[in-house]
Amino acid sequence: MKMSTKMNVLIVEDEHLAAEGLKSYVSEINFLNLIGYCENALEANKFLAEKSIDLMFLDIQMPKLTGIDFLKSLSKPPMVIFTTAYPNYALQGYELDVIDYLVKPYPFDRFLKAVNKAKDRFDLSYHGVSSDDSSQNEYFFVKTEHKLEKVIFNEINYVQAMENYVVIHSHKQSIITLMTMKAMEEIVEDKPFLRIHKSYLINKDKVEAIEGNSIHIGGKTLPISRQKKSQVLDQIIKS
Repeated sequence: MKMSTKMNVLIVEDEHLAAEGLKSYVSEINFLNLIGYCENALEANKFLAEKSIDLMFLDIQMPKLTGIDFLKSLSKPPMVIFTTAYPNYALQGYELDVIDYLVKPYPFDRFLKAVNKAKDRFDLSYHGVSSDDSSQNEYFFVKTEHKLEKVIFNEINYVQAMENYVVIHSHKQSIITLMTMKAMEEIVEDKPFLRIHKSYLINKDKVEAIEGNSIHIGGKTLPISRQKKSQVLDQIIKS
């Protein structure tokens, strides 16, 4: 898979002046490609059904449907940066795994910081896969400390969530990176991985045994949540 040089951007903003300012900011960034502008969430919902969007700048306080409720309604949302005059929604935003939260009026340097975060995730998390069709060689990169670490899908035993971080456990090493479990699930979406617990995502090909409410994998014993047990057993046994 080739690295894309630009991210397709959608602005969802009901205030005309705020939208024009944001359009001006976007035009200054060479890796952003503005392909749409919507005045409310209903327009945006229709737009997303017709176009491929990588990054959405989303206002929160809008008529009919708030940005938060709109984002919750999307099964596969693009990356989102909230733009709002109300700082009290920040916690809800981060719980929805948004890239950043910009409080109006925000200066250009703060905007640039936000879009650079989006670019990092876009390049390293979503498009860091090898062009080789063999699953043995497919990989992605994650940031850890002050370097980029290459992770081969087939070498992962399981991934563990730790607050705002995940730990990627392989037979070689364990890598800690600043990422949500939701983002990690998107990276491995088309690979043989399965969420067995709120804190654990496993490589089904590495399962050694299933015992009661536990899975043995990579020399470790991991819990299976009661709510997921039937689904987990079905997917592992039939895979």
